[in-house]
Amino acid sequence: MSEHWQKLVEWLPANDDPNRPRITLSTAVPDARTLLMSEFDEHGFYFHTDSRSRKVQQLADDPRVALTFLWPDFTRQLVVLGDAELAPIEEQARAYRARSAYLKQLAWLNDYENAQLPVEERRERWASFTDDPDALQPPATWVGFLVRPHRLTFWEGDPLAASRRTEFTLTDGDWEKSYLPG
Repeated sequence: MSEHWQKLVEWLPANDDPNRPRITLSTAVPDARTLLMSEFDEHGFYFHTDSRSRKVQQLADDPRVALTFLWPDFTRQLVVLGDAELAPIEEQARAYRARSAYLKQLAWLNDYENAQLPVEERRERWASFTDDPDALQPPATWVGFLVRPHRLTFWEGDPLAASRRTEFTLTDGDWEKSYLPG
């Protein structure tokens, strides 16, 4: 197992862990938002969203992104630089099936029309959703992205020493490691 991959496996929860990490997705506009990382594998990091969202349009215009993972309780941060592309259909279907009932229902109800409603009406709409979320297929607007990394920066704080960053950069198909000040 490569060193950068081993560090990712040590830091990130297993893909079947229901406690998905929150990531900040920054697009090249710049713009940023927090979302859930669905999973990761040797190809990169996956997240899913509504195809009508602003981030999807931004990714269509410029696929360069940064993902930031923050663990404040552990004085750790991971920054991933890479390019986003549509995830394979099979991965999108698998990721949807693995989502909680709440997240499946959210995929169906988290739309522009619902956002315009007062909170009480949004709650009523949520409560009146009678379909079994586990029986539903993904809505047509649900889409997944794969971020293929070309740089991984692991920052670790240390109360007894200066912090430092361990950076892995993909160059000509190989990952090169360097250490940087925190």
